[in-house]
Amino acid sequence: MWNLDDATAYIRLNTLDNEDFIDGEDERKTALLNVASRTLTRKYSGYTIPDEAVYLFSAVLAAAYNDTNKLAQQGVASFSVRGIAFSFKDWSKKGLDELIPAEVADMIGAPSGRQAKWTVM
Repeated sequence: MWNLDDATAYIRLNTLDNEDFIDGEDERKTALLNVASRTLTRKYSGYTIPDEAVYLFSAVLAAAYNDTNKLAQQGVASFSVRGIAFSFKDWSKKGLDELIPAEVADMIGAPSGRQAKWTVM
């Protein structure tokens, strides 16, 4: 079980985009921490995952899956509410692994995931 006070304090002091995590209910915070931990453990098997890396990734997930942005993750292209329109780009839908910041990979001591891509010239 996570110490939510420790996680919230760390996120508050070490991230800039933290409102979605901080304002979340305890159940939501726990779910974000669990998904972050599971994703990092799977992606970086064989590495020790520090709690701080999980905390930072949890804040990223909270922003990526907040009430508005989770629609982009679900494939919604655009919507409007009372005259306010939101449009999402095709690239805004990402898998969990793609959301892991380089800072988190650095904390784990693992490669940040940059890979060579095929291009056509």
